[in-house]
Amino acid sequence: MDATVAFYAALGFDVGFRDEAWLVLYRGDLMLEFFPFPEVDPETSSFSCCLRVDDLDALVAACEPVAPVADRGWPRLHLPTVESSGLRIGYLVDPDGTLLRLIHNS
Repeated sequence: MDATVAFYAALGFDVGFRDEAWLVLYRGDLMLEFFPFPEVDPETSSFSCCLRVDDLDALVAACEPVAPVADRGWPRLHLPTVESSGLRIGYLVDPDGTLLRLIHNS
């Protein structure tokens, strides 16, 4: 989980708890929990989650130096757009292939 800690630390997350089977990271009011799955292939991972935030632009700005804006590979960032749902959503794919939907609270 060292790589996960390093990636998310660059996004402003701090370790709240860590042992060999569980990792909890915080960035302000955001909390992410991770569990080891060493067999996960980032290319075929279907893991995903949604982060609903009040300041989407600040989170995206933290992501830009760490994850390039791209449509392939990982990590990568997809800049926010207003989708057909009316929600403003961006996407971050972390080094393990986990998709995080970055949703602006409205």
